[in-house]
Amino acid sequence: MIRRLFLLLLFAGSVPATAQTRDTTPRTVVMTAFLPEWNALIRSIDSPAEQKINGLVFVTGTMAGKPVLLMQSGVSMVNAAMNTQLVLDRFTVKRIVFSGIAGGVDPSLAIGDVIVPEQWGQYLEVSFARKGPQGWIPPEAIDPEAPAAWDMMFPRGVRVGNAKEAWQRHYLLAADPALLALARKVAGSITLRRCVEDGAATAARPAACLAHQPKIVIGGTGVSAGVYADNAAFRDYLFGAWKARVLDMESGAVTQVAFANGVPVIVFRSLSDLAGGDAGSNQMTTFMTLASINSADVVRHFVAALPD
Repeated sequence: MIRRLFLLLLFAGSVPATAQTRDTTPRTVVMTAFLPEWNALIRSIDSPAEQKINGLVFVTGTMAGKPVLLMQSGVSMVNAAMNTQLVLDRFTVKRIVFSGIAGGVDPSLAIGDVIVPEQWGQYLEVSFARKGPQGWIPPEAIDPEAPAAWDMMFPRGVRVGNAKEAWQRHYLLAADPALLALARKVAGSITLRRCVEDGAATAARPAACLAHQPKIVIGGTGVSAGVYADNAAFRDYLFGAWKARVLDMESGAVTQVAFANGVPVIVFRSLSDLAGGDAGSNQMTTFMTLASINSADVVRHFVAALPD
């Protein structure tokens, strides 16, 4: 009995303090990937309170009177998945709203546009095929539901389930339909910006303006991978095979973790570049501030329209 009590006390003492719930107020998580996206939103948090876990900063407060938590997921897929699960484990989360920048894939979209996809895929969940006398030979049977291959890369999807749905292969995972409906309702009342605000410009990075008026687009497919994509041919492949309209490095991972936990999710992305479709060099560094602000503007209106 004494030995058992000792082991129980030892185990209890080994549980990290960070494993405890940090906040019991049900909140909308407003997630960003990195600093420019965070900067576009942090001043919108009223009564901010900061907490740190694993070196990440979590700011709780309100936005438009709604309880929120603002965070950075970190760039790329593993960071995004890891820290989405972290916030779900440590806080009381009603829904996840992602705000950030992305590369445009659909030729009808332009830099500065904000797109809200209805589903997300992970385009580098693939099998690498070996070369045979008659062409590529993938290591497993080709799924007739899979998007078409690119050279040696054959899409294989991800297997995932949750408490209500059995594990199965998914090529695409859906954003929450009710949140998408609200986004459609809100979109018509917002005018996006063509220029970076004067206060955001610096001597090293002067204000950047667009020749066109950006628009908001709801629907279609987004895709993600741990790749900074800037290749015109691969962009054309994603548009044709995946029907992708936009690509990034986090949203597919966030959507998968939200699905696995049964948490509603929606993603807002503003185009900072065209993923290789630009007439000249990649425009991300020129327009990431403007894109971050445009996405944040739409997210602020969206959060204001939430019922709670």
